[in-house]
Amino acid sequence: MIVLLDNGHGALINGKYQTDGKRKDWGEKGIIYEGEFNRAIVNGIIEQLTYYQIPYVNIAPEYWDVRLETRVKRANKYTLKNSFYLSVHSNAGGGNGSEIFTSPGDTKSDKIATIFGGEFLREFPTRRLRTDYSDGDLDKESRFYVLTKTNMPAILTENFFMDNLEEFQEVLMSREGRQKIIDYHVRAILRTKVEIFRESTFTNFRL
Repeated sequence: MIVLLDNGHGALINGKYQTDGKRKDWGEKGIIYEGEFNRAIVNGIIEQLTYYQIPYVNIAPEYWDVRLETRVKRANKYTLKNSFYLSVHSNAGGGNGSEIFTSPGDTKSDKIATIFGGEFLREFPTRRLRTDYSDGDLDKESRFYVLTKTNMPAILTENFFMDNLEEFQEVLMSREGRQKIIDYHVRAILRTKVEIFRESTFTNFRL
């Protein structure tokens, strides 16, 4: 199994943020750039995947905002049967909690999203997972470009709300909060390897 990691949006280059919007300035309390947050989470995931010897590809390692078409083109070089696409984001727009998105319809992506949802609730038992059970499973469905144009199963995680002050301070900008986000993603990846791709587990990891 190969994990195709997509850290959404751009980062900072010479102090200039590369994506219009996608940030929240809380004044004296600090500022969060979503692209920087996404990269921090993906880098933490990469560190653990390296330890567990899980193959991965960073789809957008550049600091500029790589076009969605380019991200998908890079991903689609990998095969349907042994890879899945994971896009990491943080939310905004008023709200709280986290979400997991797949493309519309009943696909293998739904099963992967269910695993991610379970691991989120295990790591954040007192936090809200924003769900949609109208089709029988917890993921939300959307026609996001990276979900509908990739050939392999694909999910997109929205990790808490940048414009929720409590989540900004206690989760998104705290070392402990970010580590928990990383850890739930990694545990979900390892479960996906075993339960979806039917590959062996690890002696040094307890699922």
